[in-house]
Amino acid sequence: MPAGARESCDIAVIGAGIAGASLASELAATHRVVLVEREPQPGYHTTGRSAALFSTTYGPPVIRAMSRASAGFFEAPPQAFAEHALLGPRGMLMIARADQAEALEAAHAALAEHGTVERLTGEAARQRAPLLRAGYAAGAIAEAGARDIDVHALHQGYLRRFRRAGGRLVTDAELVALAPEGGRWRVDTRAGTVLADAVVNAAGAWADAVAQMAGAAPVGLVPKRRTALIVAAPEGARPAGWPMVVDVAEEFYMKPDAGRLLVSPADETPSPPCDAQPEELDVAICVDRIERAFDIAVRRIENKWAGLRSFVADKGPVVGYAPERPGFFWLAGQGGYGIQSAPAMARAAAALVRGEALPADIADQGVTPAALAPARLAQAA
Repeated sequence: MPAGARESCDIAVIGAGIAGASLASELAATHRVVLVEREPQPGYHTTGRSAALFSTTYGPPVIRAMSRASAGFFEAPPQAFAEHALLGPRGMLMIARADQAEALEAAHAALAEHGTVERLTGEAARQRAPLLRAGYAAGAIAEAGARDIDVHALHQGYLRRFRRAGGRLVTDAELVALAPEGGRWRVDTRAGTVLADAVVNAAGAWADAVAQMAGAAPVGLVPKRRTALIVAAPEGARPAGWPMVVDVAEEFYMKPDAGRLLVSPADETPSPPCDAQPEELDVAICVDRIERAFDIAVRRIENKWAGLRSFVADKGPVVGYAPERPGFFWLAGQGGYGIQSAPAMARAAAALVRGEALPADIADQGVTPAALAPARLAQAA
């Protein structure tokens, strides 16, 4: 879209990360959709910095439900969606020190109802994750069915599907104004203007800022910085078949990555919306926690980055029309779980945009429109 141009559509989706791309792909089958992205390439921020794992035991209850409802898509995506499988073998261990035994019991009780999990002794956990220091873990929960997600393939698959359905992606299109005009929405960007019957706010960490621009009430979104590092595995180690190891209190995690190790202090530092960068203190905390838990000495950091995971007060996603602003639809607050839950979240959001009931398989997992709606946050406050 040349700068200064105007075009019309049914729905404008703001933000082409995994949330916006997946929803736009679903909507494009029945509507004229324009997908607006501020960066030169979609997925520059949180989506492109994710170390995603597909797990039905990770996240708050509504996320776990959405992840269960997403399993079928990941395991058998639509024809020509991707050139290879979206999931790869991994497994996950949630470990606990002796002083974390109560947290491990609570986690097992919460997860066993819907996930296939196994209780392990600390020694059994060490046999599956050989770098664990002897005596560090007193117990663990194993989820053998946890799998790696090919994030790039998933994201690009949705974008291709969107384009094939006739959708329009506009990049380098930072939002500069958003307001109702003549019963529609006027979306002004640096790449031109879009007139739409409805607007979807899938702007990630910037979602509250977009809402304020539109005159909608913010939902209290708090972006939180998370740091990740790539370090070498110990000499002679073969980490490819090891599971991801997560502390039960999310004080750290370690995941094999192309023969190396991806590690994180699992930090959640509140941040303004920005191009997040790692802080040296978080890097040092990460190294300390990893060296305490694992038999590894970090001599060199091969790569480091940070991303923003955005949450509202109850940690659930915000999906639905703003009650005070007709035609303004929220798709935000996915926290760090937006990729593993994207297939079901996109189908649920598409149904709500169209004014339809949630798909039966999603409703069967216990998800309700009220549990997703932005109005719940005002009621809670």
